[in-house]
Amino acid sequence: MASLFSGGKDSMMALYLMEQMGHEVPYLVNIIPKRGDSWVFHTPNLHLIPLMAKAMGKKLVQVEGGVDEAEDLAALEDALRGLDVEGVITGALASDYQWDRINRVCDRIGHKVMSPLWRKDQDMIVTEMVDAGIVSIIVAVMAEGLDETWLGGTIDSDNLKTLRIKSERYGISVAGEGGEYETLTLDSPIHIQSLIVDEYEADVHRDSAFMRVTEAHLGERKSLMKSKRPL
Repeated sequence: MASLFSGGKDSMMALYLMEQMGHEVPYLVNIIPKRGDSWVFHTPNLHLIPLMAKAMGKKLVQVEGGVDEAEDLAALEDALRGLDVEGVITGALASDYQWDRINRVCDRIGHKVMSPLWRKDQDMIVTEMVDAGIVSIIVAVMAEGLDETWLGGTIDSDNLKTLRIKSERYGISVAGEGGEYETLTLDSPIHIQSLIVDEYEADVHRDSAFMRVTEAHLGERKSLMKSKRPL
């Protein structure tokens, strides 16, 4: 199988679950949209995907998308047609928009779509990620109640408690499914090495903030970050 991989927690969890179920997943597929506001594909820190694939010992198929969604989806179709696989894994949680478009592409080329997170309780999914040992950090915040102090924060049990409080107060998704935040995965049970963030730049706006990793390397698992901001 091939896994659509963005570098975020959801695609990582989907890949992990499918391997736990006994599926062989040698390929990661990543699309780089030219637009930063893609509704289908994750965009933060995609320059790190080759390093992340190496950290898991996976073969990477990374291709550039186009100027709009149609060209992005055409690039995905071309990438998948070139692989000898029967199915595609997605980390889709609840977005009908994303679900519909990925399924249309796979229907045209005869690939099965496997979405192990689809329509499951989002709080439960994030809790299971933490319990499984998937380590992700927040690299973008775009919702009321979340500011630049969250950048670089780990999705762990303590911060999940805070996110639940924020969810009750502001109506945000604990899993960030409404676009409230984006993540970058540093480690998981299927990693051979951890992705270690050395340096990053913060781009802060009135109602959003973004963390662009400028320096990173692979190292021993659990070393992770030189500096970690507590929330």
